Amino acid sequence: MGERRGQMAEQHGADPHSVAEASSERRPVKAPTGTWATVLLPIDENDDLRWEHVEEQLDHLIGAGVDGVYTGGSAAEFWTQSEAEVDRLTGFVAARCAAAGVPFQIGCAHPSPQIALDRLRRARELGPAAVQVILPDWFTVTDREAIVFLRRLADEAAPIPLVLYNPPHSKRVLTPAEHQGLCGEIPEIIGLKVGGGDDAWYEAMRPVMERVSVFVPGHHLASGHRRGAAGAYSNIACLNPRAAVAWWDSIRDGLPAAMSVEARLNAFLGEFIQPLQGEYCNAALDKLLATIGGWSPIGTRLRWPYSGVPAEHADALRAIARERLPDFTCA
Repeated sequence: MGERRGQMAEQHGADPHSVAEASSERRPVKAPTGTWATVLLPIDENDDLRWEHVEEQLDHLIGAGVDGVYTGGSAAEFWTQSEAEVDRLTGFVAARCAAAGVPFQIGCAHPSPQIALDRLRRARELGPAAVQVILPDWFTVTDREAIVFLRRLADEAAPIPLVLYNPPHSKRVLTPAEHQGLCGEIPEIIGLKVGGGDDAWYEAMRPVMERVSVFVPGHHLASGHRRGAAGAYSNIACLNPRAAVAWWDSIRDGLPAAMSVEARLNAFLGEFIQPLQGEYCNAALDKLLATIGGWSPIGTRLRWPYSGVPAEHADALRAIARERLPDFTCA
């Protein structure tokens, strides 16, 4: 697989006008699985995107052999992007991924449902494997409103399917029964991105996992996959995409070492990253992980008014990670 992906990665530079056609030819018929990597926003001191680092980052992700690439998630600060930036970024990702034969999903999330709908309409023309959406969250939606919203998105996106992103910080965190109800009402939903849970949660999610791909946090992928999760939109791919792919291969192959890797990852995250959650948002922590991993010059800066973890703190944690997680850090 690595050789095939390496050959595909050399085919960059696709004509954006051919993206939709190429994507429709290779769109998977099954729901997504595996380790998917987000495109983070490299930000300069003026809050502008460093497009050259976006290109370099995407080269790394494709070369690492991730199962797919996605845009517009929380880690990509989707709420800060102008519509011109969204179009430039998604068009670039779509062209590169289509040329390389790598599945891609486009995040169409926005606090405004009207803007989300417009983003979805434009994303559809790029032929992604799916579009990622969130429920409107200025006011918490009712069951009826959630169905009305998702039904409109599914109709507008057709034949592109939906992935519902329902993170733990959502205004309304859906229960397993509510996920099951929405997936029954909106069969175009092929995947869920959720925070995961304990054994009881997985047991309650079993009927859902039989219908759609359920993606859990990357650092719980080994234990989650054992209980039915299909993959992760992975924070561990932020740390090191190539190592995250190798770990997923060991998980999928059922190797005992996969669980020990998860234990090491969670020990590091629990001691050094999770304590920062009270001061920094999750997007800042994902950029911190990428800086610790050292695989791409994304940097720790976030767009105003949010704070990134200071670069010197990232340097100190990189030294610790090289001792604790040598397989997930670059020299």
